[in-house]
Amino acid sequence: MCCAGLIQSAVMKFSLIVAVVVLALAQGSFAQEAFNLDNLSQYFEDLRNRMPQDLGEIIRNPDLVNQARTFLEERKAQLEPLATQVQEQLRAASTNVEEQLKPLATQLQPMFENLQRQVEAMVQKMREQAAAISN
Repeated sequence: MCCAGLIQSAVMKFSLIVAVVVLALAQGSFAQEAFNLDNLSQYFEDLRNRMPQDLGEIIRNPDLVNQARTFLEERKAQLEPLATQVQEQLRAASTNVEEQLKPLATQLQPMFENLQRQVEAMVQKMREQAAAISN
């Protein structure tokens, strides 16, 4: 994902450079000679045909691959201590929440047991009434 971001960045930079060059060439050409739509169309057609090839060369450039690899390794080295720190903080928060919930669970346990007995008693009563009705 990061490598794709670097490639996209390189493509965007290349596209901007090409656009600036095209504009500079067009400006210079138009300043020296009359406006020639055919020449400009041909230039853009040539540029359109060359761009995939030039872009492919940039993407296959070993320096770009090495830069991307170095970038990823550096970011990994930077993020590993942070990941460890976050894990430790999550463990501490988990322990803290667990310690706070244990007394609450202990207090609620009798209430749940009482509720369960009441529900069971109600179900038993309904069974008895249903049996009396069906007889």
